[in-house]
Amino acid sequence: MDSCRKERLLEADPLVRGLEACRALPQWRDWRWQMRHRLRSLRDLHKLFPGLSLPEGCLEAAKRYPMGITPYYASLIGKAGAEDPIFLQAVPQAGELLSAPFLSPDPFAEEAHMPAPGLIQRYPDRALLLATGACAVYCRHCTRKRLSANRRELLSPAMLREAAAYLARRPEIGEVLVSGGDPLTLSTARLERILSALKAVPSVRVIRIGTRVPVVLPMRVTRELAGMLRRYHPLWLNTHFNHPAELTPEAAEACARLAEAGIPLGNQTVLLRGINDDPGLIEELCRGLVALRVRPYYLFQCDLVEGVEHLRTPLRRGIEIMEALRGRLSGLAIPTFVVDTPEGGGKVPLLPGYIAAQSPRSTLLRTPAGRLVSYPEPDEPSPPEKGPAQEDEPASSQAAPKPLDLPVRR
Repeated sequence: MDSCRKERLLEADPLVRGLEACRALPQWRDWRWQMRHRLRSLRDLHKLFPGLSLPEGCLEAAKRYPMGITPYYASLIGKAGAEDPIFLQAVPQAGELLSAPFLSPDPFAEEAHMPAPGLIQRYPDRALLLATGACAVYCRHCTRKRLSANRRELLSPAMLREAAAYLARRPEIGEVLVSGGDPLTLSTARLERILSALKAVPSVRVIRIGTRVPVVLPMRVTRELAGMLRRYHPLWLNTHFNHPAELTPEAAEACARLAEAGIPLGNQTVLLRGINDDPGLIEELCRGLVALRVRPYYLFQCDLVEGVEHLRTPLRRGIEIMEALRGRLSGLAIPTFVVDTPEGGGKVPLLPGYIAAQSPRSTLLRTPAGRLVSYPEPDEPSPPEKGPAQEDEPASSQAAPKPLDLPVRR
């Protein structure tokens, strides 16, 4: 084979070079190159990890739920196999074939709460817009595996107009979350068209974006993207770091670029069996996030979605982790542990029990160190005694009480 032909083949399939050679390519930091050369099959995975042996059932899982891994995220795999937290989040597993009667492809009945195409409304004052069905990496624990499995591309221009018209007719909706899929995998121009349409609705006061791009494709956060997002304040962004191994210099650069564009950053971690269900790992992750100016926002219980049963943890494990964090981390670094209840019931926070006993005069509290402390309750004020004139005056003739003129606390 002549050298020119070999070079053309290497360019068409750079994964055969190996990860180290790929990282040295000038295109490595081009997010479009990363998207074009994602690992889309187990065959692609074997190019990067030739000696890899996968358990039976992985191929069938890959057929049922698509695989997509950016070369960047694949480069974070320390040792390919069932012990690596990055590998387990990105590579199809036989456990995805498990089924149970309580699992659903749409556990929150999103399709039933869709008043306009691509727009989900589960709360009176908020709505969620599905910008796309595509992601840079198809996480094995994804709540919307049904979208990637059907390879649905969402939100045509006509759908966007219909969603915006619905929001305009519902002024009580003041906040819209743009999600998917991952909206930051769209081109900057296409994403701006979505943000512009939402911003044009007078009652939409806040826009949020949900994305895993800073974790799995940090080079997507270009100066151009950050500059565009800056124009749509107030805009918030929640990302999705699950493990300290994801806190790389590239991820830190992406988060810094967003923060310096004035965008408040939060993080939603999903508690995953065998990946991060350990207090020490969650503590390390939360400390690292705060150092990147990313506020740990939620620690999510894994959802009751088909294909993720092997990753679910008992609820008590999440409560144990939260109890271990309290007293070791500042309040700024502690997320809220929540379970999103099925059929659109909403999020429920789960907390360790710090109240040991209660009486009208005191409450017995258990500190994070395990010590019992009595907290005195305030005395309840006695009701004022009625005078003779008050007792004789008919209730219908009493004037309505005037509102108290209290100072506003800011």
